[in-house]
Amino acid sequence: MTMTPVELKSALEAIIYAADEPATIEQLAGAVGEEKHVVRAALDELVGSYGSDERGIEIRAVAGGYRVYTKPQHHDVVRRFIKSLRPPLRLTMPALETLAVIGYKQPVTLPEIQEIRGVNCAGVIQTLLEKRLITTAGRKQVMGRPILYRTSKEFLMRFGLSDLDELPSLKEFEALAREALGTDDGLAEAVEETAPEPAAGDAGAVSSAAQAESQQQEEASTTADASETGSAGRAERAARGGAR
Repeated sequence: MTMTPVELKSALEAIIYAADEPATIEQLAGAVGEEKHVVRAALDELVGSYGSDERGIEIRAVAGGYRVYTKPQHHDVVRRFIKSLRPPLRLTMPALETLAVIGYKQPVTLPEIQEIRGVNCAGVIQTLLEKRLITTAGRKQVMGRPILYRTSKEFLMRFGLSDLDELPSLKEFEALAREALGTDDGLAEAVEETAPEPAAGDAGAVSSAAQAESQQQEEASTTADASETGSAGRAERAARGGAR
């Protein structure tokens, strides 16, 4: 049975809202049983209906599909709301810098992170995994097949982002991080980044996956120039790849 134009737009809206990834024209056409040109025309009308300032969300064409987003003018209040749902999260500046590298370079391996930051990051990676701010994303198809890391849904929720397309500029990253992690209280005192060899049975030991990769790629670690000052500068240099 053919849908009316109103029913079609309503169905498309529901699918796009429910989808975890941008819904393509092909996927939408298959779901509603209509020709692609009919779906495309209905989508144009649907997208246009969200253009009013009275609406707090919009549907955007992104990455080959369609997805629901909050409007840019509401990002600050959305971030404050999401932040209020979770207690402040304490991170060291090295952990924040490593998170920035992963956020802007993902998916990325431990050796690549260490090359950018110039220090052994195995302990910091384990901390970010435990705090669920990052997750694994398979293995890179190169010699040694190192684990790939990417940011998680928890990262998006902590920072009040709909998806990675909403990541701020590098200059804004630290200010946003301080807000999302509880202002200055969110930054814990830095600790030595090169983690000691974990003792057998130690409950705080590095996980076997992270430990194995650290041992395999230890030679890829380089020595950092510690003379750079300013946490914002360090985070920006780290995410951009640093000076070589």
